[in-house]
Amino acid sequence: MADILTPDLCVIGAGSGGLAVAQAARAYGASVVLVEKARLGGNALHAGAIPARALVAAAAHAQALRDGAAFGISADEPKINFRKVHDHVEQVITALAPQNAAGRLEALGVEIVRGAARFINRKALSVGDTEIRARRFVIATGARLPVPSIPGLDAVPYFTSETILDNTRKLTHLVVIGGGAVALELAQAYARLGTEVTVIENGPLLAGFDPELAGVALKRVAEEGVTLRPHATVTAIQARSMGIGVAVQNGEADQLLDASHILVAAERMPNLSGLDLEKAGIRMNKADPRLLLLSPGLKTSNPRVYAVGDAAGGQSVQAAVRQAEVIVRSAILGTMAKPDTLRVPRVVSTDPELAEIGLNEALARTRHGVGFRVTRWSYADNDRARTSRATYGLAKLITDRSGKILGAGVVGPGASELVALFSFAMTGGLRADKLAELVAPYPSYAEIAVRLGEEFRRGEIAKPLIRQWINLNKLLG
Repeated sequence: MADILTPDLCVIGAGSGGLAVAQAARAYGASVVLVEKARLGGNALHAGAIPARALVAAAAHAQALRDGAAFGISADEPKINFRKVHDHVEQVITALAPQNAAGRLEALGVEIVRGAARFINRKALSVGDTEIRARRFVIATGARLPVPSIPGLDAVPYFTSETILDNTRKLTHLVVIGGGAVALELAQAYARLGTEVTVIENGPLLAGFDPELAGVALKRVAEEGVTLRPHATVTAIQARSMGIGVAVQNGEADQLLDASHILVAAERMPNLSGLDLEKAGIRMNKADPRLLLLSPGLKTSNPRVYAVGDAAGGQSVQAAVRQAEVIVRSAILGTMAKPDTLRVPRVVSTDPELAEIGLNEALARTRHGVGFRVTRWSYADNDRARTSRATYGLAKLITDRSGKILGAGVVGPGASELVALFSFAMTGGLRADKLAELVAPYPSYAEIAVRLGEEFRRGEIAKPLIRQWINLNKLLG
């Protein structure tokens, strides 16, 4: 006889989004069943953000040795031991794994059921011999990596952005198919670790980010030896006895590249296969059949079922965590809310780092026409950047006419930390001129936020009405 569980909430998937939902629900006292068929922690811990950042950190140390001469420190070209680089990545994962361990979750009161979940009707799902009839369900099944339809690709071995993190050997020439954040992060990391790298993307690189800021990051990546081929298409892959042939078309020109390895780093898509969604009355989005049809509050067409994180079309851990709180408040407390996607930072861990929050210049122009203002500050005018020879960067603040902060973007050292300051200011409803009152350590990159506030204030003072008010005060004084 099958076991029957009747929790308040059933979460399908124990990645970042699923774990955030489960823990938030337990904080409200709800009973929670968490279903997972693989490893707790999901891709972010085992094959995504964490191991990728660990690899980027190792590559940064190699690059630091090359850049030492400018500081009066001479060093030979670094000797890379890929086995030990891989060991470093594994050690990071091992150190973080206990945060997602079954024992910790069970101590919080989360019941874990191992296996693949399938909906059997609108109100229940099964996991092996267990049937779960929850009051509410959350799909947190993460994303999968689609394989592009390139003739010949299936005839050669290739890496994905997940499997390459298991590599323990030096690569001769890595051809990266894809031009998003993960593709560029891995491309620069491997170049710094001594590999020839070519990046091919059939559109612009780092699409969706501010082109001015993205251009700064891409210029540095190219200067370090990565060959960037935007608006180019891989038309065929040729298996050879030695190496791999990669046919590339750029406009009317054709070229055949000699590669040793291929990395497929296309944009991830929701992993929804095997759930039998139709049995639960869950429909897909007509505009994009790969995505679930979701309400602004992340409900599916079955009001008992929500989606979070990659399963909801998201692309970041921080977005999933923000969504989790909204879902739990709706599912457990019955409150009506929707996640504010613009308040979630977007980060590319290249060097220099690129981070944005809120509206960038293009989005501001679409939404506000000419009713917005852009304030800039260069890293070259920051004393901390000068001391570190890290003047390769720019910060932009986007405001409306009243000074309300609509968004910010930074490319340079500590960009993600600086964007956190702008996130706090936006959440608190601070006007741009209030940034000038921040007392930042000296010298520090945080001073860039202060300078942006001062620069915005100078622009306000130049307005005719403000100048008239100042002149009036002079007369009265």
